[in-house]
Amino acid sequence: MFSQFAESYLQGLAACYQEVSREKLERVVEILLEAHRRGRRFFILGNGGSASTASHMACDFGKGTAIHGKPRLRVVSLTDSMALLSAWANDASYDVVFKEQLENLLEPGDVVLGISASGNSPNVLHAIQYAKEHGAITIGFIGFGGGKLREMVDVDITVSSRNYGHVEDLHLTLNHLISQYLKQRFQTA
Repeated sequence: MFSQFAESYLQGLAACYQEVSREKLERVVEILLEAHRRGRRFFILGNGGSASTASHMACDFGKGTAIHGKPRLRVVSLTDSMALLSAWANDASYDVVFKEQLENLLEPGDVVLGISASGNSPNVLHAIQYAKEHGAITIGFIGFGGGKLREMVDVDITVSSRNYGHVEDLHLTLNHLISQYLKQRFQTA
């Protein structure tokens, strides 16, 4: 029974990997290389499992790509301050917890990555809208076929799977794939 479940799960995950647009993935890498070259910041945000992925990515992109003596990628996870998140949620609305943080920090040319399994989280959508209106480059890592987020971002990496595990596994894989590639590029720059 478990072996059948495992086989089905892994087949679904493999289908997600096959669905990823390599051209769009390369565009994401180009955007991050340019942000690094220009000293721009890279903001990451999401809810639930995607919040955990945002934190994980900030670590891997911030520390994991660091090369002693060379400029570092400036990365911030907007999911990491419980005090700030809960203050904005309580005093304004949970729908704006990320947008309000961007109002303090975002500058034109910065990069904002919204991670969402459904592509329809209001707080992610508000943050991306704000980022676009203020000159940021926007990226979406999305499942469930994309939702509203897919149409809002400059570059989307979208898969059709509606399985949260598949989508979140894919997003962590993209994190490791891109961050390890960037480290290799930064070493040779």
